[in-house]
Amino acid sequence: MKEEKQHARLELMKNSLSDEELMAQVRSGVGEMLGVLFERYQVPLFNFYLKLTGERSGSEDLVQEVFFRILKYRQSYRPETSFRAWMYQIARNARVDYLRRHKPETSLEPEMSPAFVPADSAQEAQEAELLRRALMQLPEEKREVLVLSRFQDLKYEEIAQLLDCEVGTVKTRVHRALQELREIYLRVQGRTTLRGSSSEGAGTWPGSGSLQ
Repeated sequence: MKEEKQHARLELMKNSLSDEELMAQVRSGVGEMLGVLFERYQVPLFNFYLKLTGERSGSEDLVQEVFFRILKYRQSYRPETSFRAWMYQIARNARVDYLRRHKPETSLEPEMSPAFVPADSAQEAQEAELLRRALMQLPEEKREVLVLSRFQDLKYEEIAQLLDCEVGTVKTRVHRALQELREIYLRVQGRTTLRGSSSEGAGTWPGSGSLQ
């Protein structure tokens, strides 16, 4: 019982530490803290890669590569730096290296499509699928800045640090990317409507707040 309480206190302490505090400990040699960061960012990183590439297996490999590099290059981390910005810089570099070794895949895999949903959610599921298709048609640099800001929830300041540009530049890029995504979405939606038998919802931008 006493050991269980001590373990629970240790886990609570780990979870209460910020990303930067955890990484500072990893940098100083406390390797087990990397496991806490892995638990926090395994899924966000996987989604980051999946939305950029549409490829599940490659995304899984890249997540593993990122954490391998975090451990390998831990001494290059600076405590005053945002951990997320530093991690996503590693993630971007890892993807560049991956693409040099593999043929780029930008097709929409089944894993990116919505899972089975009740009938009353059919329209939302269709919107989600069309949005994913539109996202994959965006140019690489615009897709990346949207994924970072709207799906990974990075702050503009973190993205600016990551891309080595001004915050105002990031805001402009996000705005332009959203405009182009909207145009592509409506175009894809129009083609889908023409192939189908229903025109319900045609020509409308999804009401998801995550992209507004």
